[in-house]
Amino acid sequence: MQTTWWRNRWWLATGLILVLAGGVVLVQRAVERERALFETDARIVHRLLSQRVVQHDAILATLSLLQPTAQAAGAGSAEQRLPALYPRILRVQRSSADAPWSSPALVAAETASREQQRPTLATVDFAAGQYELVLSAQPHSYALSIDLRALVPWDEWPMAPETSLVRVWLTHAGQRFDVQTGQPLAGESTSGWRFDFQKPLATSSQPFDVRAERRLSWSQLPWAVWLLWSALVSTLLAVLMQLQRQRSERRRAEELLRLGQVARLNTLGELAAGMAHELNQPLTAMLASAQAAQRLLDEQPPETETARGAMRQAVAQARRASEVVGRLRTAVERPGSDRATQAVDLKEAVRRALYLLEPECERRGVVPELQAPAPVPVLADPVALEQVIHNLLMNALQALEQVPQGHRRLRVSLREVHKQGELVVADSGPGIAPEAMARLFEPFFSTRAGGLGLGLTLCETLVGTMGGSLTAANQAPAGAALTLRLPLAVGVV
Repeated sequence: MQTTWWRNRWWLATGLILVLAGGVVLVQRAVERERALFETDARIVHRLLSQRVVQHDAILATLSLLQPTAQAAGAGSAEQRLPALYPRILRVQRSSADAPWSSPALVAAETASREQQRPTLATVDFAAGQYELVLSAQPHSYALSIDLRALVPWDEWPMAPETSLVRVWLTHAGQRFDVQTGQPLAGESTSGWRFDFQKPLATSSQPFDVRAERRLSWSQLPWAVWLLWSALVSTLLAVLMQLQRQRSERRRAEELLRLGQVARLNTLGELAAGMAHELNQPLTAMLASAQAAQRLLDEQPPETETARGAMRQAVAQARRASEVVGRLRTAVERPGSDRATQAVDLKEAVRRALYLLEPECERRGVVPELQAPAPVPVLADPVALEQVIHNLLMNALQALEQVPQGHRRLRVSLREVHKQGELVVADSGPGIAPEAMARLFEPFFSTRAGGLGLGLTLCETLVGTMGGSLTAANQAPAGAALTLRLPLAVGVV
């Protein structure tokens, strides 16, 4: 059961890692996608505004080249038609030696324009949404008054200003003009991600910086996709867990089948020794009775009545031998084989046996307790040792069936003592009756109804062939403890 708990915990951890990793990937992709969209829109905004302000330089340059005469500068002149052609140009002004600028700002801007040989800003009033641009020329200098609100080409704008979350504004000398305010998020805070863009317009005559900002909050992440990914991972892990469980159960069944076959093989070896002893007496008696009957019949006259008695004794002994052979045939099917001992980790052998008996423990509501602070290497036949441990644990589980489930305890402890590896299987069952203790390892003796009475006998024989010992004792306040000792494997960790 502990193995199952750890296995389920591993699957849960794996699923959690996959879900979190998928969430991280989805968040990264969402953030990068929103960042790329933001930067694309911001660059388009910068290009559109740059195209508009560059036109102002071109208009001033054209006016300075044309230099219309005073008579041609009336209301119908080209320069006076500019506001109609370009709605963002509020008015066009010009000065000459005879009609200088009335505004000191325009005079200073003309002087700077003459020195720099390019248009120059005169006044910038972002609060009013206007600014003036002056170009010095001969005989007339020109100034444009520009409306910032009409500067934005909304028909080509890459975003919907009513719903867009992007803020766009122009900055100059500490002033700010909001081009697009952006829709604030409900409960917007500083958490999440912030995207920024800043770049000056593409003309030195109007040194305004285009700024853009976008905030991406946690609520805007693709949670539906993440939930779908989580459901997919959960489904996949559930299928894999089921397949793993089926595979584990199949392996366990195969191991139990193999262990059962080995048990039958070892049981036959035990039976062979026991049967040889039990058959020896009836066969000897049969031979003696048959020889006596033959002598009695050879006498003259033959003593037939005495001979009949001898033959009846031979028949009785034959029946006894037949019963012994019958028990042998029902117990095993195939002969066994000898195996050499080798270094075996007793702790791992116990864990393997507990794994095979995991369904039996769960069915009885028993949680085995393994007390093994360190590996205990012993010299043993791995298969035989596994069979012995399996039999000891199974006997303990069968004994625990006789007590209420809440009182069922099974403890397996390992340690090194006197150059031997010691394994103790202790249960909280009813214990061993005193009259049964003396016959516990006797062949064909069983305290369980229907039992063959060869399990502990076989275990004792197998342990003995490996140079170890197997003992049993009752423990207080209730239960029994079987102690297995085997020689330590020197030099093995």
